[in-house]
Amino acid sequence: MATPAPGARPANPRFSSGPCAKFPEFSLDLLSDAPLGRSHRAAVGKEKLKSAIETTREVLGIPADYHIGIVPASDTGAVEMAMWSLLGARKATMVAWESFGAGWVTDVVKQLKIDAEVKTADYGDIVDFAEIDFDTDVVFTWNGTTSGVRLPGGDAIPADREGLTICDATSAAFAMDLPWDKLDVTTFSWQKVLGGEAAHGMLVLSPRAVERLENYTPSWPLPKIFRLTKGGKLIDGIFRGETINTPSMLAVEDYLVAMAWAKSVGGLKGLIARADANAQVIHDFCAAKPWIANLANDPATASNTSVCLKFTDDRIKDGAAFAKAVAKRLENEVVAFDIGAYRDAPAGLRIWCGGTVETSDVAALMPWLEWAFETEIAAQA
Repeated sequence: MATPAPGARPANPRFSSGPCAKFPEFSLDLLSDAPLGRSHRAAVGKEKLKSAIETTREVLGIPADYHIGIVPASDTGAVEMAMWSLLGARKATMVAWESFGAGWVTDVVKQLKIDAEVKTADYGDIVDFAEIDFDTDVVFTWNGTTSGVRLPGGDAIPADREGLTICDATSAAFAMDLPWDKLDVTTFSWQKVLGGEAAHGMLVLSPRAVERLENYTPSWPLPKIFRLTKGGKLIDGIFRGETINTPSMLAVEDYLVAMAWAKSVGGLKGLIARADANAQVIHDFCAAKPWIANLANDPATASNTSVCLKFTDDRIKDGAAFAKAVAKRLENEVVAFDIGAYRDAPAGLRIWCGGTVETSDVAALMPWLEWAFETEIAAQA
């Protein structure tokens, strides 16, 4: 007998892990102040870009002596810019426990050919930071977007480190309390936690990172979009909104209205609380169901944004096919879009729980998830 479908659906079925859901009150009308058809170098463009930088500082609590720049190519561009510009002065340690961190390892070891120790952990676990030599330059992701595992905090990073810490925080910024004093380079994009539009990245530099930039020149040539210094000095304009290449002023406006919304829900603390509440709904659901579990093996490291799940029922014959079928069934029912696991990750589901998602929508999804599971079990019998 077919399992009856639940009644209520999520009001917003967008649970993609990037680009992520727009904030609940979003409307295209909110972008009417975008200076379309104007130069980003005009006074109005510069003011918008400067506002994007300083509002980022305000919401995230970034120290006043840290530099914040808007850079090309999303978080990927920001990470690559940091690695190409800063690494090579001393030995590096590359830390990876999911797909994107593994990509940074490849770029550093195989492309830049830097002397580096590589430390990895399987999906569901993280590397023990107590075993890392922070007198080397350390590159790591704060939150594994494709593994649903995050650092629980920055206590293991010493204040008196000799090396730089380069942190890809793209699915952590605006959802987790980042310890800025432990991070020398931090990168993220607009398209994650605030649901902004793609293509733009943020690069946050500590004074230690700036000192490295001004006193070290890599042995390899740097493309124009990676250059952060001129004549041995930081190009300050980049960190006042004078971007390296042409930004989308529509995307800038979208980011500004998203941050205004963030401030209206309590700023960073409010955003963290919303993400925590969303993830807790799924954690509680998994605790009550024997056929599904969080991919994170330690609850202390479980992400509150990209919550990754695995099916554990012995009746499942082909895990990858089963997970895809469940995701497809939920999409067809207009219940959840784009929740299949990342292509390099273990078979399962990935449900975005960042602050732009409503907790009521996550709660409404859970009965549908059980319905889709039971329906697919019956279909394969």
